[in-house]
Amino acid sequence: MTQKVAVLGTGKIGEALLSGMIRGGWAPADLLVTARRQERADELRTRYGVTPVTNAEAAKTADTLILTVKPQDMGTLLDELAPHVPADRLVISGAAGITTAFIEERLTGGTPVVRVMTNTPALVDEAMSVISGGTHATADHLAHAEEIFGAVGKTLRVPESQQDACTALSGSGPAYFFYLVEAMTDAGILLGLPRDKAHDLIVQSAIGAATMLRDSGEHPVKLRENVTSPAGTTINAIRELENHGVRAALIAALEAARDRSRELASGKKD
Repeated sequence: MTQKVAVLGTGKIGEALLSGMIRGGWAPADLLVTARRQERADELRTRYGVTPVTNAEAAKTADTLILTVKPQDMGTLLDELAPHVPADRLVISGAAGITTAFIEERLTGGTPVVRVMTNTPALVDEAMSVISGGTHATADHLAHAEEIFGAVGKTLRVPESQQDACTALSGSGPAYFFYLVEAMTDAGILLGLPRDKAHDLIVQSAIGAATMLRDSGEHPVKLRENVTSPAGTTINAIRELENHGVRAALIAALEAARDRSRELASGKKD
């Protein structure tokens, strides 16, 4: 790898991406990082051998800038970067709800921008990263973004108009599964199991089910039906889920996440 890449705002996701890139063959000497606190910058230098720089230095030096700050902080960061970003610099944004147009308007005309929504399984190289190109992004720019984010999981190209929906499904998605495991673990305790045993049962069941979904090629309905025998325990449980409107609640929840992503794009903070 000969191009220099800078990760700006290296929090958990930024660090996961950095770590994955190094495991994927990127030389630490080609990776730059920025952080708000000097202690954090020193920690990243010690842990990965990368070079901490200021945001302005990153903009002047790196061939690719990856912006991993919170959506609320994106405007301030772009104001700081704008005087230093030439039009041939690739800018990749990982902020929920922030459109490529929002970024393009604040940088030099013609700057290629790629929008990426990844998720926290990047920490274990099992991320789902959804990629969309802006007005000036070419196929090569998209391929470069895929190369970077492919280091921490799978990638998928979608039209930018679908990004808010993808944020609701996969960007926020891991939290829904954690929430479900939390609730099922509590149910296990109610049924008389120790917490650690209930946790192990649910987590392994989740891993097994996810592997079947990924590898079997079967529709989830078919997989569910394979577990659901007539007048059995599973169908009784499913009846209760339906009676309590779980399916409708999930649809409403994802719509709410999609709507919040749109609000972030419009600058609404609360």
